[in-house]
Amino acid sequence: MIQSILILGAGSAGLLVALSLKRKLPQMEVRIVRSPEIGTIGVGEGTTPNFPHHIFNFLGIDPERFYMHAEPTWKIGIRFLWGPRQQFDYHFAKQLDVQWNDLPRPNGFYCDDEFRCVDLPGALMAHDKVFARHPRGGGPDIQGWHGFHIENRKLIETLEIIAREDGVTIMDGTVEHVERGPQGVAALQLKDGRRLEADLFVDASGFRSELLGKALAEPYISFDQSLFCDRAVVGGWERTTEPILPYTTAETMDAGWAWQIEHEHHINRGYVYSSQAISDDEAAAEFKRKNPKVPESPRIVKFRSGRYRRLWVDNVVAIGNSGGFVEPLEATALMVVCAECADLIQALMHCMFKPTPSMRTFYNNHVTGAWDEIRDFLALHYKVNTRLDTPFWQHCREDTDVSRLEAFFEFYEENGPTGLSRYMLPREGGNFGVEGWLVHMVGNSVPYRARHEATKAERLTWERHRADFAAIAQRSLTVRQALDIIRDPGWTWHKKGQQSVAAAA
Repeated sequence: MIQSILILGAGSAGLLVALSLKRKLPQMEVRIVRSPEIGTIGVGEGTTPNFPHHIFNFLGIDPERFYMHAEPTWKIGIRFLWGPRQQFDYHFAKQLDVQWNDLPRPNGFYCDDEFRCVDLPGALMAHDKVFARHPRGGGPDIQGWHGFHIENRKLIETLEIIAREDGVTIMDGTVEHVERGPQGVAALQLKDGRRLEADLFVDASGFRSELLGKALAEPYISFDQSLFCDRAVVGGWERTTEPILPYTTAETMDAGWAWQIEHEHHINRGYVYSSQAISDDEAAAEFKRKNPKVPESPRIVKFRSGRYRRLWVDNVVAIGNSGGFVEPLEATALMVVCAECADLIQALMHCMFKPTPSMRTFYNNHVTGAWDEIRDFLALHYKVNTRLDTPFWQHCREDTDVSRLEAFFEFYEENGPTGLSRYMLPREGGNFGVEGWLVHMVGNSVPYRARHEATKAERLTWERHRADFAAIAQRSLTVRQALDIIRDPGWTWHKKGQQSVAAAA
């Protein structure tokens, strides 16, 4: 029976799994080994809505305290400078997998020319606003369709404070040797002579994958046939007069793409590229040329996209980058960590803390299926992007492996942006629903045959809806305004469960 859990690594993954285990299984002994030799990437992070849901709803962390210490800004979607349109917005609510009662076809069939203000979050993004004003008091009406922009250092500091208060033991030490045993790992030998035993070991050591990859030598499955980028130039600058935008920007570059993440006092920028298509010096030069405000020499981060064959092997479970990683195109890193934490807790509870081989198989099938879905989703981004005709993008359109999406592409080509295409996806539902797939097909103007010729009356109805959403957005709050309100001494959080959904000044 599992009674003690030892986590290797105290980055965001290690702290999130420790906090999740301790809050949901308070009887469990949870310890973290934090090694000074295992650092963090340390770049700004974007999240999806499942992160605030995990923090506030699943773990019950007080929103006021989290906002005070972690100082996140809000992210309601991603603006893509991608494909033949000038831009298109992908947000965290449904804009295409929906049909209005007064129109005969789903929304996607009306988006050939205009793809803005299809719903309220879309209108907010189009106007650089983050939340509508709440009818009571005029403060931000904080809905569940938001994620965060958050600085990694502040996130880790916040999680560590709460984890220690909850009874998680955090010790500093460097692993010198991993002692194998009949159950997988018997103990961690530290350089200072300590020998640490546990019933279950969690590998949160990041790309090093000290336990799963190195000690247990689990085979690694590369995603390099679908995702060609393997490096990033990372930089940024201190914010001056720039508005705090409520979305991440993803901009097509010559040999990849660039992100822009909006922190309150800092703008984080990075260029994800393929080292087979461009050299490090050339990538840095392109990055600097398009971002002249970057003051320092940008640094290069190397990575690989892929996953290990299994993420729970014997008595070792890998969480986060130690089990898999994909490039940051849809900000899935913390989404995956939160999902893995919840899945691990569910598995432990269902087997009464006595994991069976079939329970580990269930967990592995579920988690690796999620990784493969993310690979396919990101691969679609590259396959359909026609914005540039550089050798890299020609290679992406011709050679990106999207073989698992063959039925989906065929269905879309014949039938257009209907929600029924969800049944053609390898993993129905999944992390993105059919909404995410449709947004990128419509946003990139992927052709289909079953066109809908809207009548004049339909077009007037469509434009009336868009105008109504735009009118609300114009009266709504910017990120700066919303931050000022929630920091006012007179502000009161109103909670539904633990997720903050509305508030009054």
